[in-house]
Amino acid sequence: MALLDILILSNLRAGPVHGYELKQRVQRPTTTRLSNNSLYPILRRFEESGAVSSVHEAQEGRPARTIYAITDHGRVLLTELISTLPAALAGNEEEFLARLNFFAEITPAARQSILDARAAALDARLEQAHAVLADAVASPTGAWRSLAMEHLVATLETERRWVDELRGMRVPTPTTPSGNPDTEGTR
Repeated sequence: MALLDILILSNLRAGPVHGYELKQRVQRPTTTRLSNNSLYPILRRFEESGAVSSVHEAQEGRPARTIYAITDHGRVLLTELISTLPAALAGNEEEFLARLNFFAEITPAARQSILDARAAALDARLEQAHAVLADAVASPTGAWRSLAMEHLVATLETERRWVDELRGMRVPTPTTPSGNPDTEGTR
């Protein structure tokens, strides 16, 4: 799941940290629950790929703890992850919002691509929801289903309008992820 990769790598940018603290940092600002059975295999995968390094820190009277840090390769990987939203993930609200949180760090073209992917996913869901709503309205027993689908359609339409608003926003981006001035504009 790219979401956990983004959350873990972005939290490691704040500095080296042991696993328990990293887990707390990931969970604190999000609704995402992270179990040890998810965290440590991801950290192991990142270590194997060179995105994360680790050292063992001795503790008096306790077992050594492992301290994790992001590497330059990990920073590049994070930039790649936050700069793209694959169609297969575009329908997932958390995946979209995770990238939206980093819009100040990515290029205007990457932002537009992510918004386009989300808009396409919302359009597909809207089409499906309208079809289900039409069936519910035509059914003599579909009153409650109609109400539920009307709510879903309204919610999707609201988000679709919001995505269009985001597409039109002009927000200054002072630097690119490399720290250089953003020469592609403010869009």
